[in-house]
Amino acid sequence: MTERKSYYITTPIYYPSDYLHIGHTYCTVATDTVKKYLSFLGNDVFFTTGSDEHGQKIEQKAKESGMGPKEYVDKIVEGIKELWEMLEIDYDAFIRSTDDHHVKAVQNIFQRLYDKGEIYKSHYEGHYCTPCESFWTDSQLLEGELCPDCGRATHLQKEEAYFFRLSKYRDRILELYRDNPAFILPDSRKNEMINNFLKEGLEDLSVSRSTLDWGIKVPFDDKHVIYVWIDALSCYLTALGYDGINPESMGKFWPAHVHFVGKEIVRFHTIIWPAILMALELPLPDRVFGHGWILFDDDKMSKSKGNVVYPEPIIELYGIDAFKYFLLREFTFGSDGSFNKEKFLQRLNSDLANDLGNLVSRTVSMIEKYDGGTIYSPKGSQPVDLELSELAVGTAEKVEELMHNFNFSYALEEIWKLVRRSNKYVDETMPWVLAKENPERLKEVLYNLAESLRVISVLIYPFMGKTSEIIREQLGLIEPAKWEDAKNWGLIKDGTSTNKGNIIFPRLDIEVELGRLTEANQKLLDKRLGKKTVEAPEEKPQVTIDDFAKLQFVTGTVLSCENHPKADKLYVIEVDLGYEKRTIVSGLKDWYEPTDIVGKQVIVIANLKPAKLRGIESRGMLLAAEDQNGELALLTTLNEVENGASVS
Repeated sequence: MTERKSYYITTPIYYPSDYLHIGHTYCTVATDTVKKYLSFLGNDVFFTTGSDEHGQKIEQKAKESGMGPKEYVDKIVEGIKELWEMLEIDYDAFIRSTDDHHVKAVQNIFQRLYDKGEIYKSHYEGHYCTPCESFWTDSQLLEGELCPDCGRATHLQKEEAYFFRLSKYRDRILELYRDNPAFILPDSRKNEMINNFLKEGLEDLSVSRSTLDWGIKVPFDDKHVIYVWIDALSCYLTALGYDGINPESMGKFWPAHVHFVGKEIVRFHTIIWPAILMALELPLPDRVFGHGWILFDDDKMSKSKGNVVYPEPIIELYGIDAFKYFLLREFTFGSDGSFNKEKFLQRLNSDLANDLGNLVSRTVSMIEKYDGGTIYSPKGSQPVDLELSELAVGTAEKVEELMHNFNFSYALEEIWKLVRRSNKYVDETMPWVLAKENPERLKEVLYNLAESLRVISVLIYPFMGKTSEIIREQLGLIEPAKWEDAKNWGLIKDGTSTNKGNIIFPRLDIEVELGRLTEANQKLLDKRLGKKTVEAPEEKPQVTIDDFAKLQFVTGTVLSCENHPKADKLYVIEVDLGYEKRTIVSGLKDWYEPTDIVGKQVIVIANLKPAKLRGIESRGMLLAAEDQNGELALLTTLNEVENGASVS
């Protein structure tokens, strides 16, 4: 990835029907890592993400929430931007399909295609999937007339529509694949496109809808709105200022170096999108990378299943870099992976606490303990030192090769080979023995460890920026890291002073952290499902059974309920306890009408000391429950029993 100097990279234009989970975050973290890596190498990179906000599904979701579509998506988009800020995602453009300049550009694109004869008006009849907003032919449907993308039920629908002449581009698209073998990555995605969609030919594509209003109007026919294929995909152009808004950016960064997308939308980006660009006579993207899904314990994440994992609690508990490292290290980017909380915590302990965190801590601690916090240049070297330095300076080239194909997991594994080799170097050289027997050799060993950490701090910078900066700060390195520095050994100056700090990644008690992580994620899930979180009540001193036995709880039936003559919020209630009738004054007026209470069998504390409330003696107390929102419920019996029955 070093042949260009200007790069344009994108995430999908996310459909904001709901809050994003770690599956969406995965793609954005990966794209952001590519931007940081390419920028670190000295390139000019433009990174676009955004939201595809039109369509039937959002219109329905908004209606269910009692909001207008724009109001609904504004709330979701705000949450997305807050999440990207939390993750320090360094995007250059966040394009919304509701942005004014996008709306105008999309109408111009539609008009241009229509004027060229690439779009025509007709009728469409087929099986329609509302969640995917897609029509399907009989041959494409799964058994039971289910959608081939999401597996949900489809329904027959006929409507007037404008069509894009997709069928005429089949041969050109196949030619594109042949002439550009890396256009679709990984290779398995290309085979899917050829065998499942291109082999039997392409049908023209419906690019407007007349049965919904939430969308961009066709400029010459306001009965129709422009469909997602042209609307959302054009975001990649409009984010750069296409259609005369910013010709400099278009000229500098288009075509895109890579579109990162989930595997479920590869078809849109490798068949429909190239055809639209061909029709517009615009250069095609260099490549499209279809990454896999992150599942939860091998099951697809779903709010209805209650297994959605959100990134926010993980970040708040363990930090940005731990989260990013796990996503990029645990899963091969082109394949599906399964998120498991225990696996996540184990990875943090093994790779971050035991390997990297331990290496930083022991190196800086030994420099402070044995050399007063000063790093001294070595006066010689031994074979074991050369073995470490050769591995260190050779790692950057291996990482570059792997990053060229977006193989984040293996790139990090190469870096961790150096981390583990450095820890082994400590065990081989035994600095604690050298401190007593050979102080000069000790200085050489500690310098080599510091140098190895310096190289590591450069290599991990695109993946774990905060951790890189902390390592450099503890080593006393003032100059900003440069990628080329990882290819050279011996750059730490003689006399550099270390700054020992806190342990970067402390070891975790996995059982304790499983509970914390599960609870934090469940609280956020409940909040987003609209469930109210109940805080634990204030703890009172424990009582014994003897204390409880002092209170006499009995059943009684409310005979009458009258307003207190001298208090606006009190009732005067007569209760039949079976063995006698009691007058009880109670503050239930804000919650109940008298007719709600009369005839109910209630629970009474019968041996409460009598008290006069605004002139009327009250002999007992009715029991009620009040929640944190101020809602109150009078305690009653599930089945009627005799009045005066003891409650225990």
